[in-house]
Amino acid sequence: MPTPSLAALPIRRLTLRDLTSCADLSEDRGWPREEHKWGFLLTAGKGYGIDDPEGGLVSACVVTEYGSLGRPDLGAIGMVLVAERHARRGVGRRLMRHVIAAMGTTPLTLHATPNGRPLYEELGFKATGRAEMLRGHFRPGPSAPGVATRAATAEDLTAIVRLDDEVFGADRTHIITRLPAFTDQLRVAEVSGRIVGYAGAWPNMDTQVVGPLIARDTETAKALIASLAAHTDRPLRTDIDVRHEELLAWVKEHGLGSVAFNAVMTYGIAELPGDWTRRFAPLTVAAG
Repeated sequence: MPTPSLAALPIRRLTLRDLTSCADLSEDRGWPREEHKWGFLLTAGKGYGIDDPEGGLVSACVVTEYGSLGRPDLGAIGMVLVAERHARRGVGRRLMRHVIAAMGTTPLTLHATPNGRPLYEELGFKATGRAEMLRGHFRPGPSAPGVATRAATAEDLTAIVRLDDEVFGADRTHIITRLPAFTDQLRVAEVSGRIVGYAGAWPNMDTQVVGPLIARDTETAKALIASLAAHTDRPLRTDIDVRHEELLAWVKEHGLGSVAFNAVMTYGIAELPGDWTRRFAPLTVAAG
């Protein structure tokens, strides 16, 4: 029986049962397997993929929706991958067009690498910002930031969801309520009994990824990062909005080095909703 052409292979929804195939696809492209992250995205979001008749996946991506159920305010596209043996044959373009059509009038966002940006621009995405990826062992300074932090409790979740909704500009309850299980650490910053920031740190291969990071100001963001670093021996990794120049300079002074820059891109909206001044780092660039 002849092998069907790539254009004839159907696009289907992925589920948690596809986790190993998704991780294999990451590895095929030289990325870490990131099974913990894939598992989160496949349960919190919608996965799309194309099966390879010879086994595994030709391509995959995940869309995480925010806002009302069934009527999202925003969709974040991530983990767009095409197997090396099928690269440069229009598969990624076809999958992206499918996702854009499936999302209808919902505005979209994604973080694009320099390699991926030309395709997204061709599809109508526009660069509206930049994020800097950093990695390294955090070195505490002689004086710690003066904002009190503590481990989050179950009783804090309502306040965290309320703060996140205000800052992010769209309801992420289905993401926030998964954080206690997904993260190794979830910490809050508190002033006069009121939560003014929160941050998580979750395991990704040999690092702890800091994100999401929401804080009322830079000093609060510093305190949250320092408190997360104090409770792990692993190197930290995070993606910080380049407009937060003071925080970027501070983390570099404390041992984190620049790895790469990604373009923050949008489709259907001129800029992301919410308050960027309090949004310092995403949960993961794959989920906006």
